[in-house]
Amino acid sequence: MSDSKVDTAASTPAEPAWTPARVLPWVARVAWIVIAVLGGAALEAGVDDRSSAVRWVVAIGAWVVFAAVAVALLIPSVWALTVVRLGSPLVPVAAIVAGVFGASGAEIAFLAVPGVVVVAAVFSAEVGRWMVQASAYGDEDRLLLRSPAAAGAAALVSWVVWAAVVISAPLLLAAANFAVGVPVAIAAVATTVLLVPRWHKMSRRWLVLVPAGLVVHDPVVLADTLMVRTDQLVGLGLARSDTEAADLTGPASGYALQVDTSETVSTVFAFTPQEPNGKAIHMTGFLVAPSRPGEALRIAARRRLPIR
Repeated sequence: MSDSKVDTAASTPAEPAWTPARVLPWVARVAWIVIAVLGGAALEAGVDDRSSAVRWVVAIGAWVVFAAVAVALLIPSVWALTVVRLGSPLVPVAAIVAGVFGASGAEIAFLAVPGVVVVAAVFSAEVGRWMVQASAYGDEDRLLLRSPAAAGAAALVSWVVWAAVVISAPLLLAAANFAVGVPVAIAAVATTVLLVPRWHKMSRRWLVLVPAGLVVHDPVVLADTLMVRTDQLVGLGLARSDTEAADLTGPASGYALQVDTSETVSTVFAFTPQEPNGKAIHMTGFLVAPSRPGEALRIAARRRLPIR
């Protein structure tokens, strides 16, 4: 077994130094530092004529968000991925709000431009894989799965609602507008408690390649983890347009991989109001949608899994 691993590693070309997976985390880190150094001017200008309580709330809130995302970018993990994907989009929103309340164009640019750069980087497949792989156990490759269209749209809409109440609540309370601020604060707490665990599930959707075979870990689509042993695998490849394999993608848009097995494997779809006990499915082929299908196939080939 050890000789096989050595031969496989020796036959694998060295990864180039300048790849998106290596560069994009540093792009996000540098852009985040730029936000801290230059972007604060827009926030200060936006609340310059407000009460000291409002200015303090904005300053403390901004540094809390900055610190949380900075730590997440410094120490990658699955939870860090959730933090950066929830926290970094608040920066472009803050830039828009600051512009409405009087920040100059240059001040807004110093906040919005690096903010957009960070958002683009942390939502890339490369940064996502870098973060979830940092939490991997032993000899496994975790590959993020693309979001199902419906779940992705719901996550976006709910994030917009959450961001609105989370930003508004402390400002309203600091401005002593308790009639509106208290209900909004309650909504902010409730949506945070309710939605953050749901959003974290999106960071925990992986195709995992391990020495014993492969695993589909998808708490959004599946009620339990699907495991397929190497001796059960017939082939992996891009799904054909006329495939009859079971769709475990959500469904998600874009290219999917088809996994064919030599015997029937079973799984259960996630619980829904229509199917409170889940829906069991038995199959000899299924579809998954890693964010980078080509990379998934290259890693599978390196592990000597059957590619078709």
